[in-house]
Amino acid sequence: MKNVSAAMVKAQKAFGPALKSSTNPHFKSRYADLSACVEAVIDALNDNGIALIQRNIETESGVCVETVFIHESGESLSSGPLHVPAAKQDPQGYGSALTYARRYSLMAACGIAPEDDDGNAATSAKNAQRPAQRPDPAQEVINGVKSGDAGGAAAYLAGLSESAMNAIWAKLPADVQDKLTAAWPA
Repeated sequence: MKNVSAAMVKAQKAFGPALKSSTNPHFKSRYADLSACVEAVIDALNDNGIALIQRNIETESGVCVETVFIHESGESLSSGPLHVPAAKQDPQGYGSALTYARRYSLMAACGIAPEDDDGNAATSAKNAQRPAQRPDPAQEVINGVKSGDAGGAAAYLAGLSESAMNAIWAKLPADVQDKLTAAWPA
């Protein structure tokens, strides 16, 4: 582990931010998609002799991804498996869960986060005059369900930490909770 660990330290020094270049039409928010996350780290990893592999592990309720870094010396470093439930038990549900799992596993394993929108906005003269208001996550989930995308809203919630998900869930009306429960994987 000595070689892969040393190479990972060097690589992390060159990681860039995961740029929020995609838009979620249901929540009207920007996010760093899988491609942006890979672009933030792949050159630095490869320049330091590290290959990035993401293994899929079979599960019945969703997907499980393990991010593995393989050093040219043959040593490897694993992030451990990350499970994401599929909001729908169909190809689209599993595909969405796989993308979420790959993105979150990679960001956690590399120690990166999406670019800081607030920091960028604070340097803008236009935004300095008029502070941006963050949408309430619970209202975003409600809007997503009411627009007919309970599956997407459930997938969004599934990607949050348990405490964040519970905090949002407590603010949701019963009819929205019922629709999310119906869209949640068995």
